Amino acid sequence: MMKQPLYDAVIIGSGASGGAVAYTLTKAGYKVAMLEKGRLIRREEFSKDELAYCRRDIVTPNLFDEYHVIEQKVDGKWEATPTYDSGWSFWNGNIVGGSSNFMSGMFHRLHPDDFRLKSKYGAIEGANVVDWPISYEDIEPYYTMAENIVGISGHYKPHPFEPPRSTPDFPQPPTQENEVVKLLDRSCRKLGVTSLVTPRAVLSQDRGHRKACYYSNFCGSYGCSSGAKGSSREALLPAALATGNLTLMSNTHVKQLVSESKTHVGYALAVDTITGKEKHIRGRIFIVAAQAHESARLLLNSADKNHPDGLANSSGELGKNLIFSGGGSGQGELHRDALKHISFDALMQTGLFVNRSVLDWYFIDDWLEGKFKGGSVEFMFEHQNIISRALKHNYDGEKLVWGKALGERVVKRFREQKSIRFEIFNDWLPTDDCFVSVDPTHKDKYGMPVGKLRINGHPQDVKVGNYIAKKCEKILEEMGAKNIYSSVSNAPAQNLVAGGCRFGDDPKTSVLNKYCQAHDIPNLFVADASFMPTGGSVAYTWTIYANAFRVADKIVEVLKKSEV
Repeated sequence: MMKQPLYDAVIIGSGASGGAVAYTLTKAGYKVAMLEKGRLIRREEFSKDELAYCRRDIVTPNLFDEYHVIEQKVDGKWEATPTYDSGWSFWNGNIVGGSSNFMSGMFHRLHPDDFRLKSKYGAIEGANVVDWPISYEDIEPYYTMAENIVGISGHYKPHPFEPPRSTPDFPQPPTQENEVVKLLDRSCRKLGVTSLVTPRAVLSQDRGHRKACYYSNFCGSYGCSSGAKGSSREALLPAALATGNLTLMSNTHVKQLVSESKTHVGYALAVDTITGKEKHIRGRIFIVAAQAHESARLLLNSADKNHPDGLANSSGELGKNLIFSGGGSGQGELHRDALKHISFDALMQTGLFVNRSVLDWYFIDDWLEGKFKGGSVEFMFEHQNIISRALKHNYDGEKLVWGKALGERVVKRFREQKSIRFEIFNDWLPTDDCFVSVDPTHKDKYGMPVGKLRINGHPQDVKVGNYIAKKCEKILEEMGAKNIYSSVSNAPAQNLVAGGCRFGDDPKTSVLNKYCQAHDIPNLFVADASFMPTGGSVAYTWTIYANAFRVADKIVEVLKKSEV
């Protein structure tokens, strides 16, 4: 049998974090193997097929083959339900480039105070809040690096809660905006609220092999057919492959990392998802970047005689303090007969972004409500999926509407109004009752125990979400919207997962050191959002990119030292 090559680094996962590490290491001259469970979908293969991408999940595993077990509290007792029964999928784009292919691309940096949340607000009963072992200043250069390499469009405007920048503005101007922003900005000003242009990982101008956004009207949940979206597949992997130093192994599912000693991982045990054959991939350094809950599951499933409780788990913290994003959403309808300040034809122009964020409530110091960490808000049109929009109108109260009456309702819904939406992002506080373990009684099609996610939000998360939702509803009211509603709960957004491999300075209370290197195993790094002790009040992706570039620089340093 031929001896397997020894790679300088083996990366498990090809999404935002894996792509950033591969980009840096290959450009530094190191030989890298990237193992991705999913297949490669080329740009020209992406479509805007709602049935395929949002109804049949063609880019995620079948839940009867691969699934999770979700534990939630019902009537005071924990109940476990496999996702093949609930239909609740915690898979997020299992293809080359991962979930970065399907993001909406709304990018914000964490605020400096997000790195010292406990110091700023003190302990919160029932929450495991800690300060980060790094500061905003440590990661700011990498935010800038990601901004330029990934490609972020926007316009910087000073704001009390806008993090400081080392550059004056974004590399590209904002994407084109629907005229509804005139109405939104006007309404915000009247209420004393500052609306900001949303930074977006979408090119507004051509750059290299990537074409500018063509405003298809279907962005989030869909792959990009022009290359404008700043996914790992578009922004990072082509450059890494061009070096000749990256071996991309798609359709390769890693079942286990195999240790050769208490302090060294020797190889990845993987299965070819097409042939079913197993193979060993050897490397000097291993980087896990499989998305937070799956990265923790892999390390737990890698338990062996050297690590009986799972790799990098001497602290017992592996899988603990899983976090999502707190908050919720709301919506209102702008009708033709009540629209003001802009024309209805301009409102109905398809494809253009709303592109507005509000940070005014990122930190709350209200004499009536108290002082607490708040959140951010993104404004957008409702998701443009035709089927889901039509389904919202097939009931009149409890009565099913069908036939001609249904047709008339749908036509009116699509031609006489347009819904504007807000999404709230606030901290999901880490608790003892939100973690991932493995369930030996439930196994996937590869025979590996599936991830068992216990999900429980802290009451503070809902309090913050409701506080901000009321503020946002007033903006929609000022805009003249009708049928306004909002919904805030402790049900998580399964596309925003972090934690489980918390980083910190103390090996007794954390899994990783400040460089996301395992305390127990020097040649093991975890580069995805697993490292985050707290999540901040924005979507995670820009921070994932930035931190992965930071981690990659450390890995280069480690590899160089080993050559001496």
